[in-house]
Amino acid sequence: MIPLGKRWVSMIIPVLLGGLAAGCAAPVEEVDITDELNGSATYPSMTTVEEFHAAMDDLSNWGRWGDDDELGAANLITPQKRRAAAALVTEGVSVSLAHDIVQEEALDASTILDRQVVNVSESGASDRYQYTGTYHGVIHSHLDAVDCHIMYEGQGYNGVSVAEIEAAGGCPRGSIHALKDGIVTRGILFDATLLPGYGTPEGWVELGTPIRAADLEALEEIQGVRVGPGDVILLHTGRWIRRDALGPWPPSEGVAGYHSDVAYFLKERGVSFIGHDMWNDVFPHEYAEEERLPLHRLALASLGVGIFDNLDFTDVAEVARELGRYEFLFVAAPLRIEQGMGSPLNPIATF
Repeated sequence: MIPLGKRWVSMIIPVLLGGLAAGCAAPVEEVDITDELNGSATYPSMTTVEEFHAAMDDLSNWGRWGDDDELGAANLITPQKRRAAAALVTEGVSVSLAHDIVQEEALDASTILDRQVVNVSESGASDRYQYTGTYHGVIHSHLDAVDCHIMYEGQGYNGVSVAEIEAAGGCPRGSIHALKDGIVTRGILFDATLLPGYGTPEGWVELGTPIRAADLEALEEIQGVRVGPGDVILLHTGRWIRRDALGPWPPSEGVAGYHSDVAYFLKERGVSFIGHDMWNDVFPHEYAEEERLPLHRLALASLGVGIFDNLDFTDVAEVARELGRYEFLFVAAPLRIEQGMGSPLNPIATF
């Protein structure tokens, strides 16, 4: 089990005593988790579906910031955190963290952007953008709203129900609109290709490779960083490098990504958002038949940690290696869509 320091006690005891905190009368006091453990924590193995179900309860942030909270772990991005993140800008180098929007169908791109020129004249031209299906999936860079997109046993973060979504005709709480003022914080790139024995000579991690919490701790040592409250952590596995070299592949063939035990790391460190160059979850994994995307469910529905899918870290990884630093100012601005369950976007890292 995870060591229970004072921060863990104040975070978890309300859940253990009262179940999911939707029934708590008052918000749980915000926890100072800046005084981190020395050395590696011990996390549950998360190799069985029973451990997954237990973690959904054990890690819950429901009620921590109030029963009507819509931000989840983004509450940990304080004004002080934003100022500290801005102070990381010393080189003035900005890098896009999104991939070009795909406009041609492929094995991993059943939904594309249909771009049409609708008017051309001597005074100018205009065009129209329209997705042929949802931007969610495994090809378009986007942010999942903390609520509604991913549910667990009929409920999303802080207890939003299927019935409420149907009645509202959209996401009634925790929609992408809750992040209309943007995300400004410290970003940390975890380059999984730097783990000994993980990266191929071509620059990617092989399909199906799990990146566990212990691997993130190892990368902290390798890269000289330490994750703290309010951070965005981003996992580079070289997905787009592999795609360019070998062509697209369906995720059923395998995805190198976070193992579900990373959920305990997210809670321990107070991570606000996670991101990846595909759909975040490793695939296949030990209980994939029972639960295809366990970290999605743990992060969104239990922890209230937002998820960036299908980002592209090829360029930022190169800059980070050149500069010898893996932390930067992270800025993302989702579209202002009331009751929306996510948003395409182009996050920026600035060193």
